[in-house]
Amino acid sequence: MKYLTVFMVLVRTFSLAQTNNLAEHISPLLIGEKVPEAQVRSADNAVHELTAIVSQRPTVLLFYRGGWCPYCNAHLSEIRHIEKEIIDMGYQIVAVSPDAPENIKITEDEKNIGYQLYSDAKGELIKAMGIAFKAPKRYAGLLEKKSNGLNEGFLPVPSVFILDKSGKILFEYINPDYKTRLSGKLLIAVLKNL
Repeated sequence: MKYLTVFMVLVRTFSLAQTNNLAEHISPLLIGEKVPEAQVRSADNAVHELTAIVSQRPTVLLFYRGGWCPYCNAHLSEIRHIEKEIIDMGYQIVAVSPDAPENIKITEDEKNIGYQLYSDAKGELIKAMGIAFKAPKRYAGLLEKKSNGLNEGFLPVPSVFILDKSGKILFEYINPDYKTRLSGKLLIAVLKNL
């Protein structure tokens, strides 16, 4: 029985660390699981441990495709408008994309984002979360440019995870249709009920 459990954990770990062919075929972490140990980079290119960030306060963790995506920018702006309410409830907001740190900085400045944006240009966290998929070929040059050559052709399915300070997932919203996002109003309602 012990060997079966170890085998199942290894299979689950392997399946999460890969990039699926389609957004509809991802296998995300589930409610009750913990986010993985992973490093992300801030706009100033400093390395941060995700678990250290999350341990500071309960967290609204957003994954977006990049600052080049108009749907992502609209969602980031919508979250910016409810940021104070989220912070007043005791949460922090952390957003992660495959953009390189300097492109994260551009998004922060252009969109006047007050909460923290992080880079996962290699996709290690995105893949470990189980939300990576192979980007359509039309994005290849763009993704390479925006990640400084680190993105090997993947995108995250836009997602929202609500985490406690231990990194345990309390809620998640994941939609393979990148045009459909969790509304700010619904996010506030969820946070009030957790």
